[in-house]
Amino acid sequence: MSKKNKIISLFTIAFILLLSACQVKSVPDPDLPSGIKVIAVESFLADIAQNVAGDRLRIETLMPEGLDPHSFEPTPRDVAKINDSDVLIINGAGFEAWLVNIAENLPPDQIVVEASAGLQSRTIEEDHSEDDGHEHEIDPHFWLDPNLVITYVENIRDGLAAVDPQGKAEYAANAEAYIQQLKDLDLYIQDKVREIPVEQRLIVTNHESFGYFADRYGFKVVGTIIHSVSSGSTPSAQQMAALVDKMRASGAKAIFMETGSNTQLADQLSKETGIKVVYDLYTHSISAADGNAPSYIDLMKYNVDQIVTALRD
Repeated sequence: MSKKNKIISLFTIAFILLLSACQVKSVPDPDLPSGIKVIAVESFLADIAQNVAGDRLRIETLMPEGLDPHSFEPTPRDVAKINDSDVLIINGAGFEAWLVNIAENLPPDQIVVEASAGLQSRTIEEDHSEDDGHEHEIDPHFWLDPNLVITYVENIRDGLAAVDPQGKAEYAANAEAYIQQLKDLDLYIQDKVREIPVEQRLIVTNHESFGYFADRYGFKVVGTIIHSVSSGSTPSAQQMAALVDKMRASGAKAIFMETGSNTQLADQLSKETGIKVVYDLYTHSISAADGNAPSYIDLMKYNVDQIVTALRD
């Protein structure tokens, strides 16, 4: 073999050995749990839970990003995925009404974490004008106040520790770190809101979803297009006319809509009142990784920035 060919052969052997070394699978960490399946129903909830789980568990999301949970109908595949999980994390407070029919058949040893458990709910009086009846709905949108999400974190922490006791200390540390981020987020929102004169902190929304946010940060909800905590209802002509009167009398400057919602009624109100529409708040879902709200904290910051920009000037 010539000297040149010998050098090429040695180089080839070295390259093969290097390639083989790169293909060697990493040895699993014996301290990490295996086979534990955790599903969070909504994407914002999965992000919160992942911050608590850290690198120890992977949190899956049941609903695709961008979907309105109020209109969600689980497929047989979704039901199978739920039944196959060890831990199911839900918002609670009636937000997942579709789960009632599934709950009876959940595995007996499955842990269901109701993230909002222990929080005091706001109630909404839903007006049924045609029969003069009234119902009181529980408002499940706690997560739009980051201070209330601290309870979410604590409930999730305890649920993960129940299924994986060896990770209890890690979940506790992750939870504490994330709670600090939530407190920092609260301060960020307070600072941003100060840019809006108090008399201009007036919001009109698609449905009853910003009550906890308004209570925390000093906003007044002038009215909602859909007078319900669900976005699936339809307002009457009488309710729309009353909302127009409220908007004109209040001096509200903007109507805020969630991404993915039907904007037809908002556009109609805008034409009648001259009030602008902000179309892209994220309330029920985070965005894709390259979007405006790829995490819960990003969601809140983006929403606040949009609200401040619309109401400040």
